[in-house]
Amino acid sequence: MPFKEIPILDMSLAKAGSTKPAFLEQLLDALLNVGFLYIKNTGIDQDLYDRVCEEGIRFFDLPEDEKLRIEMKNAQSFLGYSKVEREPGGLALVVQADKTLQLGNEVTASHADWREQIDLSTPHPLPGPDAPTYHHLLAPNQWPKSELMPKFRSTYEEYMRQMSDVSTRFTSLIAESIGLPANAFDRFFDEDQQHKLKIVKYPDNGVGAGQGVGPHKDSMLTSYLLQASEVKGLQAQNTDGEWIDCPPIRGTLVVAIGQGLEALTDGVCASTTHRVLSPKAGQGPRFSIPFFQGVSYDAKFESMDVPKHVRALRKEILDREGRRDDVEFTFVKGKWNHLGEATLSNRVWASSDPSWFKLT
Repeated sequence: MPFKEIPILDMSLAKAGSTKPAFLEQLLDALLNVGFLYIKNTGIDQDLYDRVCEEGIRFFDLPEDEKLRIEMKNAQSFLGYSKVEREPGGLALVVQADKTLQLGNEVTASHADWREQIDLSTPHPLPGPDAPTYHHLLAPNQWPKSELMPKFRSTYEEYMRQMSDVSTRFTSLIAESIGLPANAFDRFFDEDQQHKLKIVKYPDNGVGAGQGVGPHKDSMLTSYLLQASEVKGLQAQNTDGEWIDCPPIRGTLVVAIGQGLEALTDGVCASTTHRVLSPKAGQGPRFSIPFFQGVSYDAKFESMDVPKHVRALRKEILDREGRRDDVEFTFVKGKWNHLGEATLSNRVWASSDPSWFKLT
């Protein structure tokens, strides 16, 4: 039957030993049937989770001019701060190219999202002059001034470093769960692989729930959401079209399987549509910190050699439940030569005003 709740997997059971086979079986079930799951006991201390949440929430209290100093429009990398524009009445607005007004600063499912955020990345230098256009996604971060937030940069650099290890380890477990060698995905990663992270604030709009982020599927292989406040809003969609709540659970990360992983495994690992509702009136803002595992932008599409019996299990589920394709699939084979091209195109068109992305 279509899933009605999100499974919780204990990463401590994935260590070599008697508990690992059962963990891999649970993981396979989640990959085939849900494409969305919680993980706990990842190896990251709760103290670091707490500091990441505290620093992330504090960022949005910075003076407006300081946040705009590191605005995303200052760079070609899509790294930096995205501002929620507000008119005198308090409504968040963006002027589109056709002069219409929409909420928010980023567009999902043809509607503007109501959120403000800062996008960060594992550290990388600017690309050389002869680099492909999509290499402009590789660049240094824009950081708030250290005198205003002395612990912000060190906290997030440490968190991204540890999350890089967690995502690599978890991807190897995914490979094992579908009958592949643990290193099966290694060829899709650079030696100095870029991973990305967002710190997101979903304002309480004062009028009830709306679109924080519209229905979508994440792009790459896996993403890991740290829900930084107690306000609910994240939901995953099952094949019946029902929206299943994913409430905050302390000490966990919510893992979403990305379109890239679904494409590479020829559909065995399901990428699940999900959304975030704006906080209800009076709840206060919602904060979340998703980490997006990257892949080499130079990598090309190819299917993994997933065992036939696993493909048969996936086909059995599709025959029984069908599939929801309400969301456009970015990683269509034959449309792009490299994963980087698909990623850049997706990033440009997600912007409510892509005209600022002009390479010089």
